[in-house]
Amino acid sequence: METTSKAEFNPARFKNTILRHLSSDIIEHLHLTAVALPIGRPLEEIGNTIKHLYFVEEGVGSMTTAFKDGSEAEVSMFGYESVIGVSALMGTKRSLNRIYMQIEGRGFSCPTDFARKEFSLGGEFQRLCLRYVQVQLTQLAQSAGCGVKHTVDQRLARWLLITSDRARSDNLKFSQEFLGSMLGSKRTSVSLAAHKFKLAGLVDYRHGMIQLLDKPRLQQRACECYAVVKDHLDNYTEFDTGFVV
Repeated sequence: METTSKAEFNPARFKNTILRHLSSDIIEHLHLTAVALPIGRPLEEIGNTIKHLYFVEEGVGSMTTAFKDGSEAEVSMFGYESVIGVSALMGTKRSLNRIYMQIEGRGFSCPTDFARKEFSLGGEFQRLCLRYVQVQLTQLAQSAGCGVKHTVDQRLARWLLITSDRARSDNLKFSQEFLGSMLGSKRTSVSLAAHKFKLAGLVDYRHGMIQLLDKPRLQQRACECYAVVKDHLDNYTEFDTGFVV
């Protein structure tokens, strides 16, 4: 780990949405440390104390919910727009969900105590964190409705597009079994949907890697949830979006 030096406090150097919108003084107050975020790294575990916030610069993380049979399903996703652990700023001391990296990357960690202190001042850091909480609520609500209303094909297209956007890459490393887990669907159903996309020239996959070949046409296969979630993720630093009156 490497603590951010004073020469690096310029917000323009960051890729993370929140960090880019903070003043250099606030960034200094957060005592950021550069961290590697390899695949599978746990960032929060159910019941564990939230000791750090994580600002993702590259890579994608998943929040999952677990069931009695041992299975799990993704309920939210984290990319360069994210701060992970924000619930600690709302009074939660222990994590209620599991969050881990599904696509490797890097970012910055911040001790929770420093984040709480800055949040309590009621300035720009608080405003951006609360705006991001609203994005998370939108993702959760949209995901719940999507699972009931839309087909596996539509949900797979939506998930691939959102993941690609957050990872800033069309080459995604994970298996179809993992996709089924994230979508909360049977592996056979996800495999069939992926095969349809491959035959249509929308994606290619082999050896745990999925490549998006034609995103415009894949967007046509996705449900409307993709556009709603993408708009909120891309524009939450503003007060309203195209989907909000």
